[in-house]
Amino acid sequence: MSEGNTLSSAVSTEEQLEDLLSEPYPEDVEFARQLEGDVMVLGAGGKMGPTLIKRILRANEEADADTTVYAVSRYSDSDLEEKLQSWGAETIRADLLEEGALESLPDCENVIYLVGMKFGTTGQEPLTWAINSYLPGRVASRYSDSRITALSTGNVYPPVSVDSGGSVETDETGPVGEYAQSCLGRERVFQHFSKDNDTPTCLLRLNYAVELRYGVLVDLAKRVYAEEPVPLEMGYVNVIWQGDANSVCFRSLELADSPAEILNMTGPNVLSVRDLAEQFADEFGCEVSFQGEEKETALLNDASKCHDIFEEPRVPIDEIVERVASWIEQDGPTLGKPTKFHVRDGEF
Repeated sequence: MSEGNTLSSAVSTEEQLEDLLSEPYPEDVEFARQLEGDVMVLGAGGKMGPTLIKRILRANEEADADTTVYAVSRYSDSDLEEKLQSWGAETIRADLLEEGALESLPDCENVIYLVGMKFGTTGQEPLTWAINSYLPGRVASRYSDSRITALSTGNVYPPVSVDSGGSVETDETGPVGEYAQSCLGRERVFQHFSKDNDTPTCLLRLNYAVELRYGVLVDLAKRVYAEEPVPLEMGYVNVIWQGDANSVCFRSLELADSPAEILNMTGPNVLSVRDLAEQFADEFGCEVSFQGEEKETALLNDASKCHDIFEEPRVPIDEIVERVASWIEQDGPTLGKPTKFHVRDGEF
């Protein structure tokens, strides 16, 4: 692994963090060189969108690829739109649920679908289903002649035995709660149109992407730093550095097929929440307390198939823990979006 793709260099500002998350791997550059057509990212304003887009733009530049990257979002944050434009993306404002919005978008050979609703879904179940299950059918129909990668979630699986190592792509689904059910709906709809229209599609079941401003590790670190009890209801997790997830997301376009390809995307290890919390306590030099006890099951993915195709994530968990701790200690900005990873009833 190259030094620039680890977290060994100092990261103290959001600009430095975004540069790190978007630094393309050699494989990203080679893929950009070979990819035919432009790229459109739907849901560009979410947690993953900005640094994924910047990574694609940088890969294109290094590959000397004449590729337009469209970044589609409602852009409630106009500063983000200006930032994406400054990076070289062609931004498009659109609420994809509005009539005519999809039809107004340009044709594009490659579509990365990041749209989804999770937080605040409890109490807004109809909107959740509209965004997570209805909209994918509209997108799949509009871009039936494109190649589509759609972000899904490991929540479509049921909790499994910790000793199992996690669910694999061929396991039965068993979503808990309406959010997870609607995400399985998203997959089923994309699968239907992939088969019906012969649209090459790849579905990425992600849990959980982390960086220094959000994610399971930030949630844990903030609790430990504030000396708040750490819940152990979901006592084990998988995580993947957001930069590694960005790389897989971009390159997964080459896996798109009909019927749709399904791929788990996460890190290589089943991680103990208790152990992670104790690591953060060591970093902060404080005590840690816990609430509840670990169950025999947890929401876990086995991403061996992904690692066989794209290699294991480059950034190891110990480096991420160290940098998250440093970020929290220096009061670095966070996105204010708790993952609620410990929730077992599916209510987000």
